[in-house]
Amino acid sequence: MGIFEPFRAIGYITSTVPFSVYRLGTETFVTVSIGKAWQIYNCAKLTLVLVGPQLPKKIRALASYRDYTFAAYGNNIAVFKRAHQVATWSRHSVKVSQLLLFGEHILSVDVEGNIFTWAFKGIEQNLAPVGHILLDDKFTPTCIMHPDTYLNKVLLGSQEGALQLWNISTKKKLFDFKGWNSSICCCVSSPALDVVAVGCSDGKIHVHNIRYDQEIVSFTHSTRGAVTALSFSTDGQPLLASGGSSGVISVWNLEKKRIQSVIKEAHDSSIMSLHFFANEPVLMSASVDNSIKMWIFNTTDGDPRLLRFRCGHSAPPLCIRFYANGRHILSAGQDRAFRLFSIIQDQQSRELSQRHVTKRAKKLKLKEQEVKLKPVVAFDAAEIRERDWCNVVTCHSDTAQAYVWRLQNFVIGEHILTPCPDNQSPVKACAISACGNFAVLGTAAGWIERFNLQSGISRGSYVDMSEGGSSAHSGEVVGIACDSTNTLMISAGHNGDIKVWNFKCRDLKSRWEIGSSVVKIVYHRCNGLLATATDDLVIRLYDVVALRMVRKFEGHADRITDMCFSEDGKWLLSSSMDGTLRIWDVILARQIDAVQVDVCITALSLSPNMDVLATTHVDQNGVYLWINQAMFSGDTVMHSYGSGKEIVNVKLPSVSAAVGSEDVNSDHPYGKSMPIQGGSWAPHLDKQIPDLVTLSLLPKSQWQSLVNLDIIKERNKPIEPPKKPEKAPFFLPTIPSLSREIVFKNSNTGDQDKGSQADETNKSRVYHDLPASEFLQLLHSSAEMKTFSTFTDYIKGLSSSTLDVELRMLQIIEDDDGNDGDDDGDDDGQEPINRPELHSIELLLDYFIHELSCRNNFEFLQAVIRLFLKIHGESIRRQSNLQDKAKKLLEIQSTVWQSVDKLFQSARCMVTFLSNSQF
Repeated sequence: MGIFEPFRAIGYITSTVPFSVYRLGTETFVTVSIGKAWQIYNCAKLTLVLVGPQLPKKIRALASYRDYTFAAYGNNIAVFKRAHQVATWSRHSVKVSQLLLFGEHILSVDVEGNIFTWAFKGIEQNLAPVGHILLDDKFTPTCIMHPDTYLNKVLLGSQEGALQLWNISTKKKLFDFKGWNSSICCCVSSPALDVVAVGCSDGKIHVHNIRYDQEIVSFTHSTRGAVTALSFSTDGQPLLASGGSSGVISVWNLEKKRIQSVIKEAHDSSIMSLHFFANEPVLMSASVDNSIKMWIFNTTDGDPRLLRFRCGHSAPPLCIRFYANGRHILSAGQDRAFRLFSIIQDQQSRELSQRHVTKRAKKLKLKEQEVKLKPVVAFDAAEIRERDWCNVVTCHSDTAQAYVWRLQNFVIGEHILTPCPDNQSPVKACAISACGNFAVLGTAAGWIERFNLQSGISRGSYVDMSEGGSSAHSGEVVGIACDSTNTLMISAGHNGDIKVWNFKCRDLKSRWEIGSSVVKIVYHRCNGLLATATDDLVIRLYDVVALRMVRKFEGHADRITDMCFSEDGKWLLSSSMDGTLRIWDVILARQIDAVQVDVCITALSLSPNMDVLATTHVDQNGVYLWINQAMFSGDTVMHSYGSGKEIVNVKLPSVSAAVGSEDVNSDHPYGKSMPIQGGSWAPHLDKQIPDLVTLSLLPKSQWQSLVNLDIIKERNKPIEPPKKPEKAPFFLPTIPSLSREIVFKNSNTGDQDKGSQADETNKSRVYHDLPASEFLQLLHSSAEMKTFSTFTDYIKGLSSSTLDVELRMLQIIEDDDGNDGDDDGDDDGQEPINRPELHSIELLLDYFIHELSCRNNFEFLQAVIRLFLKIHGESIRRQSNLQDKAKKLLEIQSTVWQSVDKLFQSARCMVTFLSNSQF
């Protein structure tokens, strides 16, 4: 097991597979494919509600029905009920290309023309198909659809351009349409009976009456490419939407038989699916460009406008960096987009605005992609001045200016930083000072200049007089870094020269030569170490203050793509085109872990908490997250995580998380999922950290309310007593009783008629006559097995009032005469030591002793013990055997707390010393 284990991938929205739309109650959902997994969005706000598990192969077709999802991969079809796979259908011998929901059946079509019919009701018992049809050899199916009101019939389109109507029940071909001599790409049914629309690869759309085999009207796309998606409007407007391989959506008016509007910049790539919502003027589209969008037709001119959308990178990201204490990731991609991804909630991910791109594109008559800034090649961010002014600076490919961004508003800033206006060259490196006031830029010509981020004004340049006084370096500047006190600025040239400058005075303090071309530098502000990656595949660490090399790491076999330090400066992570990710221990000066991935890493970033590693990969549009398994381990077990010089092969993280596959949305019928809340996804470790305690991770209010339960009850006590109804109800009412017998109230006389003449003294034992509760059953079974994990999980799930009731059920209630039993020797009288509730109290004391010894759920356990002693303290005082248990509990409590308090005391002393020191 390596230090970092795969967790999940983010930034994936859609793929090349058409989506599936269905209704569940009053809400509409869409199921989309994302490679080897699938996910479901709620169409109300396009919020992610469910992520399916990873499949062995890429998904080729999807279908949905209520809680069921059907995904075709390879030759098989996986059946899921919510996120759990319940069956696998395996009868096809070749790849499955199409799925169709057909009443209570699913039709699957493979590339060789086999059609199987599957029944998904009672799916666990019957995994065999209920029907099979084999198409002609010269008929290669490309699409399948069910015409409305055509019972048991489906329409099949082919690559050869033919169209066939089949009866699934009788397994007979009913009609062969003449076709259009062009491959059929899609086919949909219209609201009008007997009418369908067929999209062909030559860019033509044919609206056809299949009853009379007559063409009603045909349209032709203005752009080249095939018609890949079609959808009819069902809200009363005679509209037909079509999407093509060029990413353009065309809306046709069927009454006027002409085009009504065109969305030229709908998507950046081929459109895979279109769908008009039932009785709504809303159109949803999905594309290969990793986006899904919704358009609404509510403008006066009838043109659609963008309503809402979800999108990720349409091209692989180049640079990434954690932001906002590890909750967000800044990502810049080859698609000219600068994005902010949330690792907590998918709906918080967004693209940073480049200000009126659509309007400028229309005015200049260009594509939006051409108006956007060129791809980002380097950027830096500082959180300290986020609320004041722009706090991100970016360098773009072949661009002589650097741009600033304000992350508080998710928008590009008003200033454009242009270093050396007289001799402009592309900006290659940038850095923001620790104070957040300055940005330092380096160009391809070796020029370095400092700017004020608030005003955008230049604050001087760094010039090396030994280079002729014209620039800072003789070649390209590949990296810039600033220290934590604005004292030093470090720059690296491509020729292998490292220079240290006085940040304020801008004069050169020192320099040294590496002897090889520098590819990348990374600086750690806290320990003052500079890591350099060079063309000779060696990573060197330099002490900037001492001006000497302190570490040298070798091992990569190809170009080093990225590096990053851990927050504490103890680790250095590096990636290479040889497909490896290596972790170097700076203190021990050795490699502690190395993993090999299938796709080379292009960029990486480690979160400030060191719990999550983010990576990007060649030809992958998403960001991949890895969990630090060794984060909570002591130094004594660190060697069990690292693989040393051995390289471990690992697979990339899947879209579905390892711990949970659903998104957090408790209001949704799918329930809760994807538990990525803060640090709750940390791995469970069986080993306890020495001298420390483990908290329960429960909400603070849950265990605090146990302590203040009396105050809460007093506050919630009703002000007035309940009022007696004016008229008695028609049924005979009952009154509360301490016994199990039903007690009726006579409304005429006020006398109490009992169902049986039980002794009055039995009222004191109301709880003991009842069957054992789940609380007691779990307690006794856990004590027998000598493991309390199940019992702990149970009481952690109880509310404060419920737990209080469970503990009070064990309370010993004395009789009216003060004796523990009846003097006449009734069966109900028992000696105190033989009472069953005393045995349960003893088991609870054993449970507290065990949990305190293990140091688990410390803060929750303290609150439960306090409530327990408050209720049963008097009973424990009277019984000698319980007193011995209580003394043992006190000893363990004192020992555990003293060890923790000793650590706290060390921290308190250090804080007191530093707060009273004069600097």
